[in-house]
Amino acid sequence: MRTLLLTLLLAITTLLLGCADASSTQSDEPADTPDVDISALAQPDTATFAGGCFWCMEPPYDKLDGVAATISGFSGGDVENPSYDQVTGGDTGHTEVVQVIYDAEVVDYETLLEVYWRNIDPLDDGGQFCDRGNSYRPAIFAHNDTQRERAESTKTDVQERFDEEVVVPIQPFEAFYAAEDYHQNYYEKNPGHYNRYRQGCGRDARLEELWGDEAGATYLTSDS
Repeated sequence: MRTLLLTLLLAITTLLLGCADASSTQSDEPADTPDVDISALAQPDTATFAGGCFWCMEPPYDKLDGVAATISGFSGGDVENPSYDQVTGGDTGHTEVVQVIYDAEVVDYETLLEVYWRNIDPLDDGGQFCDRGNSYRPAIFAHNDTQRERAESTKTDVQERFDEEVVVPIQPFEAFYAAEDYHQNYYEKNPGHYNRYRQGCGRDARLEELWGDEAGATYLTSDS
């Protein structure tokens, strides 16, 4: 019985901390956008996606050939250079996003969209998985008309798969603010907590329920 109680307590703690867990010794100052070396890219381009906890949106893109970098941050709001605490407090209008820097000669935007849809719950606009609230809402931020048109086309395709409404908005990109350094590549820096959080949040279970064998779009990644 004691072992069961301890196990339940650990699971509850993981859920409560969720994507908001951060050491109290970390700075809350917003980070400068990390330097990204794009000198080797034929046609560097940028995509911005909101899919709940940005920790979980970096790995699927980092696995793709042609992706130079993923940067966790914030977009969609009206506060410049917000801190993580400000965004999760809900008063900035921002949502957590991952910005993807990629080589358009190697991986196209349609592939990035295919990965995006299969890593989110497109039927939930109140947050994603166990993370609730405005700062975790999903969205596609289109950097230009071409991205917008392609995003709308794939949204139509996704809608055909589900009886419920696909509630992910496609919005014009306006600004991006990088999150604090300790959030960048969190899954690599803190794999133990990341894995416990991801499992406890029910992310993979829900993705499999929605997408079956396509969940996470692992069939597109270079190490699948």
